[in-house]
Amino acid sequence: MGTSPDYAKQWFCARGWKPFDFQKKVWAAVKRGESGLLHASTGAGKTYAVWFAALNRFASSVPPVETSRKRKPSAEPLTVLWITPMRALAADTARALEAPLGDLQIPWSVGLRTGDTSGSERARQSRRLPTTLITTPESLTLLLARADAQTALATLRMVVVDEWHELLGNKRGVQLQLALARLRHWNPELIVWGVSATIGNQAHAEQVLIPQGGGISVQGKTDKTLRVDTLLPPVIERFPWAGHIGLKMLPQVVAEIEASPGSLVFTNTRAQSEIWYQALLEARPDWAGLIALHHSSLSRDTRDWVERALKDGQLKAVVCTSSLDLGVDFLPVERVLQIGSAKGVARLMQRAGRSGHAPGRVSRVTLVPTHSLELIEAAAAQDAVAQRHIEPRESPHKPLDVLVQHLVSMALGGGFLPDELYEEVRGAWAYRDLTPEDWIWALAFVRHGGLSLTAYPDYRRVEPDEHGVWRVPDARLARRHRMSIGTIVSDASIQLKFWSKGGGGKQLGSVEEGFIARLKPGDGFLFGGRLLELVRVENMTAYVKRSTAKKAAVPRWNGGRMPLSSELASAVVSRFSAAAQGRFEGPEMQALRPLLAVQQHDSGLPTDSTLLAEALKSREGWHLFLYPFAGRQVHLGLASLLAWRVSQRQAVTFSIAVNDYGLELLSATPVDWAQQLNPELLSPEHLLTDVLASLNAGELALRRFREIARIAGLVFAGHPGAPKSTRQVQASSGLFFEVFKQYDAGNLLLAQAGEEVLREELDIRRLEQTLEHINRLKLDLHQIKRPTPLGFPLLVERFRESMSSEKLADRIRRMVSDLEKTADSGKA
Repeated sequence: MGTSPDYAKQWFCARGWKPFDFQKKVWAAVKRGESGLLHASTGAGKTYAVWFAALNRFASSVPPVETSRKRKPSAEPLTVLWITPMRALAADTARALEAPLGDLQIPWSVGLRTGDTSGSERARQSRRLPTTLITTPESLTLLLARADAQTALATLRMVVVDEWHELLGNKRGVQLQLALARLRHWNPELIVWGVSATIGNQAHAEQVLIPQGGGISVQGKTDKTLRVDTLLPPVIERFPWAGHIGLKMLPQVVAEIEASPGSLVFTNTRAQSEIWYQALLEARPDWAGLIALHHSSLSRDTRDWVERALKDGQLKAVVCTSSLDLGVDFLPVERVLQIGSAKGVARLMQRAGRSGHAPGRVSRVTLVPTHSLELIEAAAAQDAVAQRHIEPRESPHKPLDVLVQHLVSMALGGGFLPDELYEEVRGAWAYRDLTPEDWIWALAFVRHGGLSLTAYPDYRRVEPDEHGVWRVPDARLARRHRMSIGTIVSDASIQLKFWSKGGGGKQLGSVEEGFIARLKPGDGFLFGGRLLELVRVENMTAYVKRSTAKKAAVPRWNGGRMPLSSELASAVVSRFSAAAQGRFEGPEMQALRPLLAVQQHDSGLPTDSTLLAEALKSREGWHLFLYPFAGRQVHLGLASLLAWRVSQRQAVTFSIAVNDYGLELLSATPVDWAQQLNPELLSPEHLLTDVLASLNAGELALRRFREIARIAGLVFAGHPGAPKSTRQVQASSGLFFEVFKQYDAGNLLLAQAGEEVLREELDIRRLEQTLEHINRLKLDLHQIKRPTPLGFPLLVERFRESMSSEKLADRIRRMVSDLEKTADSGKA
């Protein structure tokens, strides 16, 4: 190894490039056989830092005598696994890795193995894997589930985990932790490197990736210039409300796109991207063919075309979602526009990094507020980005559904000995404290389904053979398991195809089953920038044709509402606090002065040292508006908790509304909030008991259990071409939930469902921290005569639950008009 050529030096010198210090550190560390985590800004040269480290240590160039022969030398065996969180990154990564190989005459091959890989390519890889295989966590687990997995991966020397921060905090990351534990078991000298651009807790990220210790952390260039600015609305509404998508800003967005050779327009939801793409085309019909749409529900072919065209400089702009957040290198992109608040610092920085994606270039993101209060989020985001206050991500703790799936996969991958595999699994950070009792339960569950499923053959998935090696004895169950590997669980999707009498119409992508279920043949909807009409639904496929209707629905996909992060929320409160002291720094805060003046006149402003609360008596009843700035999820738990605790003191029921800034409690009978809002009501004591009592925790746990049941292999989603409907899957998982509750109450998957509700749906830890924080604040309670600019969006949230969008818009217009007149009159 010590005499291998310095490929990095050769290739960089040939291009007149000078390597950065962080790249040299990674090259030296890998040469010493060390694992580690590289943290560097987007576009700083991370890929070549780890790629040339691998080439310098493991590659040999073709001898001159070989190059003169006609036959191309065969590629080296599998040496590097490159893990990517998104299939969209795989092809782009492959191009980057292949670029130096020919120039340096290195006989390495690069291959892809993702859900999009063709059957013929998979068959070729089954015979011989490429030298470097770019794959996803799911496809890696499928490789490990091959009977010859250990032999096929015997030559592996290094694993690179790209965009590690995207995997760290979820079950896909846990699946990868287990896969790495298996690879390390086979090769204790395996070198593992994580690559990340935006992460707030690097020490934890490194510890999870390299749980055995001894890793090295390399900090890349941090002087990448990130410019964050804001498009100011022509009119600042003093009583803003979320939900009108900011299309009033369309002329300014068109002007920004016009002024730049290449732009990305990020939206937070797929529905929003469809609406904005259509609006841009209507505003500029001459841009047809020059702008495109990209989101994860579009077909793979469409997304590939958009990525290639953007890379080649053929597109002026692409309207996109998080489907283009990561890694793909679009050099022609000079501008990024973010429609609405990004809700998180890391997400905003990640998206900014899509522009100026090269060392030394400025990355610029322009925020486009969809309502007035997002101006303060824009100003706060600039502060948080400048101070690099990035959200931390933490690995899930001991998810047993992922473990159960892993046991069956390993039983397929050559089989396992329980004692040996127990130690291996505990080598994964998420399972470092897996108890023998947990392990015995998991083994029993895959062997016969636990206490309540013993009589059913489908749940006897793994059995020990005569040598004590646990294997999958049934070929049908083996096939079923391979089709179900993975931890990404979403509502069932309906495929969209153009209607053709002979069948076989062009595939457009997918929408969630629940959306199509609400349509009848003849109804129109927007998809992929086209106005479509539903023709018929058959075998989980919706057949459509082009429509000329004026009115169209927009598909609503789940997962669209992202909560405000703690880091951004803290920066928002700091901006309010400065305004309370008369400091309005920056154009955003200057533009907001009229709104903030009304808020301060009618009530008060939130500050770093006070908890703003407002009490209002209206025709609807008695309202409390409270502003903890802890994000939508926490406010839901907090509102339910406060409502339940107050109802224990007096007979009263509440309606609840929440947003990222605060919560509203509405009662039909009077509540003395000056007396009720005391430290006892806001105490974190008995939090767990009270939260579970205040919510329909059983229904929430059932919802979580549906996902757990799919991952654990209890529920099969169906064969390709014949998937089960969402209703069938939900009914099956609901049945298991009830059976376990009645006959197997100690089933650890039930306990996991309850834990996930508290941790993920209610964010119980952040709720506890919020209660502790607001108890340190001074209560600033105001008796108000009308809704304030901060309270008005909460009223709208509650109305939205019970009114159609047309009626809602009409009612809001009337209310805003009345509030504006009152504000203008200066009445207190």
